[in-house]
Amino acid sequence: MVDEAAWGLTAKVAIVTGAAGDIGRRTVELLSACGACIVAEDVKAEVSGLEQAGRIATLTGDLVDESTAQRAVALALQRFGRLDILVNVAGRHMVKSSLDVTVQDWDGILNINARGTFLHCREALRVMVPQAGGAIVNVGSISGVVGLGQQLAYAASKGAIAQITRVLAVEFGPAGIRVNAVAPGAVVTGLLDGIVPEGRRLLAGLGEQHALRRVGRPEEIADVIVYLASPRSSFITGAIVMADGGYTAM
Repeated sequence: MVDEAAWGLTAKVAIVTGAAGDIGRRTVELLSACGACIVAEDVKAEVSGLEQAGRIATLTGDLVDESTAQRAVALALQRFGRLDILVNVAGRHMVKSSLDVTVQDWDGILNINARGTFLHCREALRVMVPQAGGAIVNVGSISGVVGLGQQLAYAASKGAIAQITRVLAVEFGPAGIRVNAVAPGAVVTGLLDGIVPEGRRLLAGLGEQHALRRVGRPEEIADVIVYLASPRSSFITGAIVMADGGYTAM
């Protein structure tokens, strides 16, 4: 049972991208349990299953398109009257030798992960700056912090997210807006679905590479996201929080 009052999120309004995925869905569920209203966005039509009258509105769209971010912000204002929180979860992975990465591969990953984050941050900030407050949480990765082979485009995109986070934190801190990122280690999600065979099983087998000798669960990352989105982290901004089971400490 979540103590709604303890999180300070009652009646706050959030946008969550990638809401049909494992981490995105858990984030939507926890924000809702904490009393927030949410626009749940995803390119997958199944995001509509999260719709909940008066609490969760859903939006289907490709986050690469500028109009998707604009529609998400407009929906938050139309349905709930304000926007307090943006959570950028949506992203795509790629595992491929750097010599085999094509221009199309590079553009595809950078567009989804970095461009999509940029567009949603920009549109949310257009609302947050005039109201002098807000919180943005981006989902990065250990791949944006340390070097991992066969992840050239993905690592570049997650490194870009880390820098987007820092720049926006510095630029908009005086306006009362906090911007942070979570950098997960291996978490059992559908991130590798369609990329490598039995992606979830592969992720589950990476526990020995982490100091805790296990991989993460989607709800553990959602917990960190919601903490950073809430007033409980009121003096944290520009941080890349390593929710990685100790991977980068080894």
